[in-house]
Amino acid sequence: MATLAELRNVRIEKLGKLKELGVDPFPARSFVQHPASKVKDDFEKLEGKTIVVAGRIVAIRSHRNLTFIDLKDSTGKIQLYIKEDVIKKPDYKNSELGYDDLGLLDVGDFAEGKGVVTKTKTGEISVQIEHLRILVKSLRPMPDQWDGLKDKETRLRRRYLDTNINEDVYQRFLRRARFWEVHREFFKEKGFHEINIPVLEMIPGGADSRPFVTHMDAIDQDFYLRISQELYLKRLIGGGYEKVYEIGPRFRNEGLSDEHLPEHIAMEFYWAYADWKAGMEFIKQLYARILDEVYDGKQVFTIRGMTVDFSKGWEEIDFGEIMKKKFGIDVHETTVKEVGDLIKKYHIKGDFDKNVMRGIDMLWKELRKEIAGPAFLINHPKYLSPLSKSHFENPSITERFQPIIAGSELGNGWSEINDPLDQLARFKEQQQLRDEGDEEAQWLDIDYVEMLEYGMPPTFGFGHSERVFWFLEDVSAREGVPFPQLKFELDENTKKIYGL
Repeated sequence: MATLAELRNVRIEKLGKLKELGVDPFPARSFVQHPASKVKDDFEKLEGKTIVVAGRIVAIRSHRNLTFIDLKDSTGKIQLYIKEDVIKKPDYKNSELGYDDLGLLDVGDFAEGKGVVTKTKTGEISVQIEHLRILVKSLRPMPDQWDGLKDKETRLRRRYLDTNINEDVYQRFLRRARFWEVHREFFKEKGFHEINIPVLEMIPGGADSRPFVTHMDAIDQDFYLRISQELYLKRLIGGGYEKVYEIGPRFRNEGLSDEHLPEHIAMEFYWAYADWKAGMEFIKQLYARILDEVYDGKQVFTIRGMTVDFSKGWEEIDFGEIMKKKFGIDVHETTVKEVGDLIKKYHIKGDFDKNVMRGIDMLWKELRKEIAGPAFLINHPKYLSPLSKSHFENPSITERFQPIIAGSELGNGWSEINDPLDQLARFKEQQQLRDEGDEEAQWLDIDYVEMLEYGMPPTFGFGHSERVFWFLEDVSAREGVPFPQLKFELDENTKKIYGL
């Protein structure tokens, strides 16, 4: 098999010959009229009519004075039927090619064909070509011709090839786009407004995570890439907006895994005069819409080896009760020693550091692996929820829920704290944890407390990220985004070709 460099050199020679003919191999304009699927779907209306189609060449078959070229666009494939005595004399200045020039085309090039819609003798819907233009001369063949996508790492680095070759990957990212479109349609129906908020923050807040740090030269101050959209969206609620949301990137300077990426897309919404119970019903409706619109009503999914059946409804799981049942621990009265002993007993890995809050969270994460869902985890201890309102009947727990699917939390919703003194006290507790070395504890945000002192109505808030999509697709985080972050490197082919 020829090497990539050798195949590339052949194509560069063809590029030179095209230019010698006076052909521009990269014209700025196409005159395409019909997508491939429309030609086939509307064949009865289009038969005998002259149309223009365009796409990437995926196959070329020649038989003496007859050549077939398959073009692929975003909707499918269409066959070009080229007869030597039918194709017109080329206008090279218009990037047209004649029959004798077809050898200068390769699989991977982009081409445009103008001709009459017809059927071949074998019944294949085709366009009988009168004029053929080259739109792009590709200098590299698709990887199936040189073993270029031989491993997962290469697919992730050259996703533009992966989506060209693997139809399932191509369709996945259309579903990803639709996933967020459905959110926006749903929120619009419910009267919400999407209002963009800062990505660079002076004080990162709204989640337990390490931020990325950058510096703004204009004012000579460090800023942080946001880890959450929460605190600015709630400032909007305090500013008089009653239903707001944003869908956009957030950044958490944590490890890469099958479920986490440092950069990912997330959604958060805030709803004035609503509480966690109303929010729970809202999320049920949102999931139902996603399943209907993105997955054609599918209800049963295999995710991380678990069967998740949405048709059975959402179970509600009490945090304290399930922890007591699994570990025999009272999460409201436990000690550092008791938590530490359980972490050792169950061989749970992670940083405990004699912090009850972190220890309980580690125990929960071990337990959740057994829950297929769909379920809502409710009645979290107050110390695990620094931004959640205390339950009106039991101040040791909060009005909070988390969707649990396939052993993982896929979101967070709660009745928001709007008591500024309560919020200040919780921020100070978190700041003390930071001062003691907990880098993921939340920061003290005085400006946010001041906003609360001016008054924020009772509010429900919820957020989830595209992990929901990754789980529904049952793919890893890096497979679930078009361009995951990877350590920079140049392969040997690249170094050789460009003399690096």
